[in-house]
Amino acid sequence: MCAGESVGTASVPGWRRGPAARSSSTAAPRGASGCLPDPAPHVQRRHRLSRSRDFEAVYRHGRSVSTRYLVLYSFDREGDGEARLGLAVPKSLGTAVARNRIKRRLREAWRAGLADVPAGRDYVLIVRAGLPEAAEARGFEWLRERVREVVGKAVA
Repeated sequence: MCAGESVGTASVPGWRRGPAARSSSTAAPRGASGCLPDPAPHVQRRHRLSRSRDFEAVYRHGRSVSTRYLVLYSFDREGDGEARLGLAVPKSLGTAVARNRIKRRLREAWRAGLADVPAGRDYVLIVRAGLPEAAEARGFEWLRERVREVVGKAVA
């Protein structure tokens, strides 16, 4: 199965794909794994914070800036390299599905503005109450603007 692809109806007993789904001549080009290529690059895992000790270092030694919907902690780490991002979405903001959805959207907004982010730093972006609903109502461009706003405050 490809990354990001759900099981869907393929796992339902008795369900079969139609002939159009099997035709390789009309199908979209696929890689060696048989998966569709990613339409846009995403934030790679090596550019994400995942260990709790990395989050703790950013919280303890970094500086923070905040806006109405987001808090951004930043910390200069030793050595150069790409900026790394960690996301924190409190459980009070909804179900796991809702929290993961806002994290995916924030990662994409971060990737879109990566040129404005100084390298060699670790960042933790914390979501405040109201952001998931506002992002849903106002769209991705609005969310990207909020991320740019908080990054701009951190860089200044």
